[in-house]
Order: sequence, then structure tokens, then C-alpha cells
Amino acid sequence: MLNQTNRPKSYNKLLSTYPEVMNIEQLCEALGGISTRTGYKLLKEGTIKSIKVGREYRIVKSYVTDFLLGKAQ
Repeated sequence: MLNQTNRPKSYNKLLSTYPEVMNIEQLCEALGGISTRTGYKLLKEGTIKSIKVGREYRIVKSYVTDFLLGKAQ
């Protein structure tokens, strides 16, 4: 995970309106309005890291930033 100082300022501004921990709908919106089906696929494949709480996914904003920067593992 990248720390705040290593991220371009543009990414901090891009996601500034989203909470630190997002749900699937917020993730899809942040990624330009992709479908929830595509969002779930990215999470299930591990392309974007996530945390599963019960039956729902939670995505830390820094995981989305890592994905956008091509640093997802």
C-alpha cells in the first residue's frame, strides 16, 4: 500500500469526495461508472484489494489509488 506522500496530488483530489472505506457502489462510481458486475469481478479476482465484512465488500480508498497507479498486487 502506498502512503499519502508517494501518491500524485491529482489522485488525492480525484477521490477526495469519497470516504476512506468505500462500498461496491462507491467503488464503481469512482472508477468512472463501471457496472457493479465489473466491480465485483475486480474484487473477486484480487485485482483491487478489498476486505469482506459479512457478505459485503469494503474497499479502502488507498487500494483504489494503488489500482489506478498500476501498483495493485
